[in-house]
Amino acid sequence: MAQEITVKGKVSEKGTGEPLPGASVVVQKSTKGVMTDVDGGYEIKVKPTDKLVFSYVGMEDKVVTVGNQTVINVELAPKGNELDEVTVVAYGKQKKESITASITTVNAKDLRVPSSSLTQSFAGNIAGMIAYTRSGEPGQDNTDFFVRGVTTFGEGGSNPLILIDNIELTTTDLNRLRPDDIESFSILKDASAAALYGARGANGVILVTTKRGEEGPAKIFGRIEHSISSPTKKVEIADPVTYMQCYNEALLSRNPSNIDDLIYSQDKIENTGKPGANRIIYPANDWYNMLFKNTAQSTRADVSIRGGGKVATYYISGAFTQDSGILKVDHRNSFNNNIDSKVYTMRANVDVNVTKTTKVGLRLTGNFDDYTGPMSSGNEMFVNVMHADPVLFPAYYPMDNDHIGIKHIMFGNYETGGYINPYAEMVRGYKDYQRSQMIAAVQLDQDLSFITKGLKFTTLFNLTRLSDFTTKRYFKPYWYQLGSYDSYTGEYHINRINEDGTDYLTYEEGKKNVTNTMYWESRLYWNQHFDVHSLGALLVFTTREQRNANAGSLQLSLPSRNVSLAGRLTYGYDDRYFAEFNFGYNGSERFSKEHRWGFFPSMSFGWMMSNEKFFKPLEKIITKLKLRYSYGLVGNDNIGKATNRFFYLSEMNMNSGSAASHFGNNLQTTYNGITFKRYANAAITWERSKKQNFGVELQLYKDLDIIAEYYNEKRTDIYMSRADIPSTMGLQTAISANIGEASAHGVDIQLEYKKNWNKDLWTSARGNFTFARSKYEVYEEPTYAESYRQHKGYSIKQKWGYIAERLFVDDEEAANSPSQAGFGSQYGGGDIKYTDVNKDGIINEADMVPIGNPTSPEFIYGFGVSVGYKGFDCSVFFQGLANESFWINASGYSKNNTGGMAPFYQHTQLLKSIADDHWSEDNRNLYAFWPRLSTYLNNNNTPTSTWWMRDGSFLRLKQMELGYTIPRNLTKKWHMDSLRFYVSGTNLLNWSSFKMWDPEQGASALNYPLQRTINIGLNVTFQ
Repeated sequence: MAQEITVKGKVSEKGTGEPLPGASVVVQKSTKGVMTDVDGGYEIKVKPTDKLVFSYVGMEDKVVTVGNQTVINVELAPKGNELDEVTVVAYGKQKKESITASITTVNAKDLRVPSSSLTQSFAGNIAGMIAYTRSGEPGQDNTDFFVRGVTTFGEGGSNPLILIDNIELTTTDLNRLRPDDIESFSILKDASAAALYGARGANGVILVTTKRGEEGPAKIFGRIEHSISSPTKKVEIADPVTYMQCYNEALLSRNPSNIDDLIYSQDKIENTGKPGANRIIYPANDWYNMLFKNTAQSTRADVSIRGGGKVATYYISGAFTQDSGILKVDHRNSFNNNIDSKVYTMRANVDVNVTKTTKVGLRLTGNFDDYTGPMSSGNEMFVNVMHADPVLFPAYYPMDNDHIGIKHIMFGNYETGGYINPYAEMVRGYKDYQRSQMIAAVQLDQDLSFITKGLKFTTLFNLTRLSDFTTKRYFKPYWYQLGSYDSYTGEYHINRINEDGTDYLTYEEGKKNVTNTMYWESRLYWNQHFDVHSLGALLVFTTREQRNANAGSLQLSLPSRNVSLAGRLTYGYDDRYFAEFNFGYNGSERFSKEHRWGFFPSMSFGWMMSNEKFFKPLEKIITKLKLRYSYGLVGNDNIGKATNRFFYLSEMNMNSGSAASHFGNNLQTTYNGITFKRYANAAITWERSKKQNFGVELQLYKDLDIIAEYYNEKRTDIYMSRADIPSTMGLQTAISANIGEASAHGVDIQLEYKKNWNKDLWTSARGNFTFARSKYEVYEEPTYAESYRQHKGYSIKQKWGYIAERLFVDDEEAANSPSQAGFGSQYGGGDIKYTDVNKDGIINEADMVPIGNPTSPEFIYGFGVSVGYKGFDCSVFFQGLANESFWINASGYSKNNTGGMAPFYQHTQLLKSIADDHWSEDNRNLYAFWPRLSTYLNNNNTPTSTWWMRDGSFLRLKQMELGYTIPRNLTKKWHMDSLRFYVSGTNLLNWSSFKMWDPEQGASALNYPLQRTINIGLNVTFQ
């Protein structure tokens, strides 16, 4: 019998050398063992033939044979991140090398920007995604995004399916997701990747999983940030004096006989321009600076706890964000009308190993929004500024002797009080919006290897409750105007316009929404290896039901349900050849029995060429080369308007005034009739999409990874209105059918480079490029004599408009050119001259041709570099887009067209760019920015044309960050695992040929501007 010896040693963490107190040192295949002390030391008596097993929570086990050793020091390596080896796919995970579908995986760190909106980080960061932002208003700054662009023109939209922890949620929910909570973020782009979601996969899928617990001591993470933001660019407005001078010019330019009827006298113009003028008599309102501050502030805080043991693991987090707007507040009010948007997020993911083969997981998420802001919106405040007269009346009048004792603000207005007073609209009240969402899910994972090796079963049950409501509190303004003024004595009197104002707050309840969703999912999957063969199979059944408490109609009030059965079969041979077959079999309540079920199959293949024997000579240079191909069919039942719930059922208006009948001797009795709101159509079916994808994955020198893909898509059965139904049929409403078709193709390229030069210096670089182009293939419309009017062959986001040659030289040229009288306005010298494309002597719709690039960009790209030296790190990221056009809105302001910027019409402000560059008798520039001025809306100059077309391309310094991590030997003394300080900025610089406003806003020039943000923060980890 072998004699026992004493073995001593120390257990530490590999890489850091930190001791591991409480590590287990056990003799293999026995219960004999000890625990390490606070310094990681141990001592144990063993036999030379024994093997010691060293283990520690969160570390890889290590086995050492004793032999004749008396001192054994061991370093344990942390358990590798599973996501480094696998990719999250539909209803599961797969080894990265075996993936044959088109899936873009994004590092959560690349999605972290100083914003409360996660989607702000999408543009240029994700290969295969077209993304852009049109507004900077807090709470309304969601980014528009599309997977591989827009490939349908149906009313149902092109938004991708969003799944967070396998639960279908909305864009708002995705925006609320905090980057520090994200474990994996995947974009499923082709048919093979999305086929299991069949009915909803046609527009792509965004698949997000949140962090789970992991074995190890509790790790506490915290992050806090504070940001200051300001508009990236302001729209410049002409000063009040210039406004009046140009207004008079507009009157005379159109009719010189108006010389005696000028609105603004020379006296008013001169006195308005004097610095010390009486602003009660000579108003000169700078509405923009009166309403808006230069900066706004935001705060974000995140905290999480992660850890667990052999029995249970947990991840618990909480986050708070607060964003303020740039609106000013009147000190005379007892309330705050500025935007104050608070969002609270709580999350708990707990997994319990009930037995060695059974695991139960509980997922709880709560999102709560508290929003306070102006009565309408921040966007509306900017719109009001742009359409308010700067010299007609002051924002408010000071209290005079005639109005001593009143308790309300004496807001300025004119005549009957129907003019826009932006200041009054901003401070007359405020709106509260509350949104609460609770998501609860329980998941059971059962290992069924006792039946057959590799067999597992998972079932998930989810309940989601969402509610929101709006409350408004406001007073009705008292309007005042200047009644009389004696220019000799300076005495003036102010008169009240209305008597129905209030000096107290009125309460108004808005719409309340309550939505309940139930989701159940069950999966049976099997994976097994046989020598060089690997097989996998998956079968998934899902059902979803949603109820809306405030649906608004009988049909919409019924529970919304859909059911799906999906499956996947995978095969791999010798880590070289891979094949995958998927199907989705979906049921939709929206279609008749004949079309209710849809079958959506796909297949994909992969070849890991670098694993071939003949590739060995190149393996030091080309460390990975993989070819992929996929083809399949996916569907979409989200077609038509949401109100078109059941296409196979008609919907009636049982109380229609348009079908009323009148009775009685004097027809004094009226009874409403019945009309059709929608005709039953049992032939309506799924929108289908055939997708094909070619992919190459290349790795060079183990440092540079390149993924390049080409795809094409054919979309059929697009739901659209029929254009060939004659009115003589007597139908009461439009008829629609699955008759549209579209196609798309594009390229995605993703590059990533990482290099550790030594223990102190590292560098990395990344780049993304996305090209997505779509076009109409079948679009029902009249057959025009002019082929260019047909939609077929043009982009889905193509604009049709007139070709503007230049401005007319004079009235004589206008009279001798093809007639433009069809626009309904008098025109002449200085107005836009259009090309008579069809040479019929008349300018009309027959002369409208495809102009410019699509209104959605076809190219999105981003690139950046990062470098770190010791504790310092620096990163920059650039983002841009191209092949996008937008059109300046030259029409007039109205409630349906708040972006109209035609000056003077409806008292719209005069932009400085118009004042500086317009056609006039003194400046007969035939290519001036703005045509001849007018005080009315001249319809000759407002149609969509090349005159107002602008290039939306730009490149911006999207993000820059500088950070410093405190050395660990210092943080250890402070009982911290890590501590990092950083300063960052977004939207810092912009390069574009367009200078009037931020080009990313496109035609939304008068909205709440995009924001430039400077941010400071710190993150700390305790363990």
